[in-house]
Amino acid sequence: MEKLVYNFQEGNKSMKDLLGGKGANLAEMTNIGIPVPQGCTITTKACGVFFESGNMLPKSLENDIFKEIKHLEKMTGKEFGSTKNPLLFSIRSGAAISMPGMMDTILNVGLNDETVLALIENTQNPFFAYDSYRRLIQMFGDIVFEIPREKFENIFQKTKEKYGVKEDTKIPVEGLQEVIQQYKELFIQHTGKPFIQDVYEQILTSIASIFKSWNNKRAVAYRKMQNITGLFGTAVNIQSMVYGNMGDESATGVCFTRCPSNGEKYLVGEYLQNAQGEDVVAGIRTPKPISQLKNDFPQAYQKLEEIGEILEQHYKDMQDIEFTIEKGKLYILQTRNAKRTAQAALKIAIDMEKNGEISDKQALLRVTPEQTAELLYKKICPDAVKNATILATGIPAGPGAATGKIVFHSEEACKLAQKGEAVILVRRETSPDDIEGMNAAKGIITSTGGMTSHAAVVARGMGKCCIVGCGSLDIDYENETITIDKNIFLKKGDIVTLSGNTGNMYEGALKMKDADIGEDFQTLMQWAKKYKRMTVKANADTPKDAQQALDFGAEGIGLCRTEHMFFGKERIPKVQEMILAESKENRVKALNALEILQQEDFQGLFEIMQGKNVTIRLIDPPLHEFLPTDETEIETIAKDLNISKNILEHRIEKLQEVNPMLGHRGCRLSIHYPEIAIMQTRAIIKAALNVQQQGKKVFPEIMIPFIGRESEFVFLKNIIQEEAKKCMQEAGLEISYKIGTMIEIPRAVLTAGEIAKEADFFSIGSNDLTQMTLGLSRDDAAGVIADYKAKQIFTDDPFQTIDQKGVGKLIEMTVSEGKTQKLDLPICICGEHGGDPKSINFCDQTGLDAISCSPFRIPVAMVAAAHANLKHQKSTL
Repeated sequence: MEKLVYNFQEGNKSMKDLLGGKGANLAEMTNIGIPVPQGCTITTKACGVFFESGNMLPKSLENDIFKEIKHLEKMTGKEFGSTKNPLLFSIRSGAAISMPGMMDTILNVGLNDETVLALIENTQNPFFAYDSYRRLIQMFGDIVFEIPREKFENIFQKTKEKYGVKEDTKIPVEGLQEVIQQYKELFIQHTGKPFIQDVYEQILTSIASIFKSWNNKRAVAYRKMQNITGLFGTAVNIQSMVYGNMGDESATGVCFTRCPSNGEKYLVGEYLQNAQGEDVVAGIRTPKPISQLKNDFPQAYQKLEEIGEILEQHYKDMQDIEFTIEKGKLYILQTRNAKRTAQAALKIAIDMEKNGEISDKQALLRVTPEQTAELLYKKICPDAVKNATILATGIPAGPGAATGKIVFHSEEACKLAQKGEAVILVRRETSPDDIEGMNAAKGIITSTGGMTSHAAVVARGMGKCCIVGCGSLDIDYENETITIDKNIFLKKGDIVTLSGNTGNMYEGALKMKDADIGEDFQTLMQWAKKYKRMTVKANADTPKDAQQALDFGAEGIGLCRTEHMFFGKERIPKVQEMILAESKENRVKALNALEILQQEDFQGLFEIMQGKNVTIRLIDPPLHEFLPTDETEIETIAKDLNISKNILEHRIEKLQEVNPMLGHRGCRLSIHYPEIAIMQTRAIIKAALNVQQQGKKVFPEIMIPFIGRESEFVFLKNIIQEEAKKCMQEAGLEISYKIGTMIEIPRAVLTAGEIAKEADFFSIGSNDLTQMTLGLSRDDAAGVIADYKAKQIFTDDPFQTIDQKGVGKLIEMTVSEGKTQKLDLPICICGEHGGDPKSINFCDQTGLDAISCSPFRIPVAMVAAAHANLKHQKSTL
């Protein structure tokens, strides 16, 4: 039969899946000579057996537990249940992945009305014995029988008041005896049974309760939030008790081997004298800083420093240590790799690599992509958040934090920004028309939308703080007010602060802190570039975006959305004139004016990118998105075009579509109006020729969007090649360029092999591919996704993280079909998934050659790509 109980001498740190993190580390510390109280671990597989047996401990498992108790009795010289020298145990949970505070612990198991007297006799310390007994009854009642903890605490508090004491340690012994008696009465009231006196029944019931805590609400919620899956259950550690509550020469505490906030190397932590177990973290009493331990317990402090150094060197990482001092002697109850801020993670990784303690590969893997993102953006100071008022919460969609005055219209945002005022743009949703207002605003908040809505995508591209899908906002554009949950009212000009990390909107201006980017961050980026396989490019539409991308280390532009260049006071009228022109002649006239502007834009991008590949997507969105909806604007345009308002409104109406995202957009526009593709091709090629004439390298790539079949691609490819040839003949120069396509329609995936015969490259447009595969509009998906995640139908937002079983299969098919036809076909992904660490991991595994994301996600993508490659190589670190 499989072994389900291990004593600490039998395990080691590699057995986390079986013994849980705590059990594996207790075994490891025991075997390297750290002073650990003796014990044993019931495995995570035993937890599964427990649930399979109908939440019962099988007799065979009980016998194994009793056998280990006998072994521990021999090792300690004490006897479980003895009325002369009783052995007591702590029963603690310990999953393979740390879940701090999520499951349960029971201390002092083995105390009853008789053994408590033996404990008094042996220690000559009745306060300690009765204090330990009352703690057991309280923990047992709370955890095993779900008696509300407040009821126990109320009894204890009233007894302290009776004796006129404020501190737990000052209550007299007779007071503790009264507390124990009242606890027992409370036990009978709630359970109908007296507190369990049989110590073996105590320990078996405690173990069963710890197993059950694997499925308590907070543990399940924590695993869901942290995406912890695939575990057997929790292990249970049975450990002989050591006591921090034996008087002022005893203590209990927690410490870190380095500062978890900044990564500096010194002990950080807290302790309490004459305390036990969870008292430090529970906040029942005010603990002392660990630095004071040097004065109260000089020998124990010195030993703790030595052990901290030993454990850090052994585990090659910063440690989080729990300890108890019993009558001056130090015991280590637990160690684990410590949680830390992004700043601390980076410093610790850099320092340990410099000191030769870990390799650069290991150091790189110590800083997560998510922590990399945290390093880049302004944040709200933690102290400021403590007393701040949260007005509303939405989906955190754009980085950092922002403070400003509320405005409701893009024009107002631009006006105030020009005056130097910080503004927050509030919209139900944003559209391409809002691009200037978004650029002017410090932050954006919308009441609708999700992680890939227009607001979210554009804000991330700009590096703007953004919150979307904030459904509690009732926005009144006319009166320029917001009503939140019918009882909070905000008006234009009110100041709010947004957190793009939490999705919270706070009242007023909160204090900010700048990102800490320096030499250490540059070292991290060098490591990432060294160990990644995929090329990391940027989604960039302007020279400013391109420069930002380059500064962050982008290796090219993977997506330039040409339609974003059309918005601007001097440009939008030309675009509208082109769309509304009744004849080809008038359309070409408007396009000629746009060509000059686009050529300038492209030339700026080529010059900044210094010979790196620049992939330019031809116009993609439906034309109606560029048209006016405001009455005043319609009248102005009608006058400019010298037509009546009625005629203009009729033309606008003709361009409206029932389902525009599946209508007249992408390649269909350029097929219907070839002159659009001709204009954009000329602008790209002429810009590239101009840069080449300056003696600079340039590598333009022209990308045709929304292709569904090979014939569409060939039709436009021929037009592009013909026009490019004309431009080169006119200039008397040759230039190398590529023509490729976005794969975003499922039919394009199914015929990828055919399209690959003609295309120079593929770029997977994962946003549209996701919405067409799932049959779910990305702009209307927020409510559905939230509901589906709550009901565990979705584990992740599919517009943020690739749905590997659905969309992922299509991406795999694209790579397989494309590269079977053309082995060296470059394949990139340029949807929002290109900046998501989980999706990047999938892309690396699938064999994509490149990822493209917004400029501010470049460092995150770099680190994620390197992590993915190292993990897939299964490198020996």
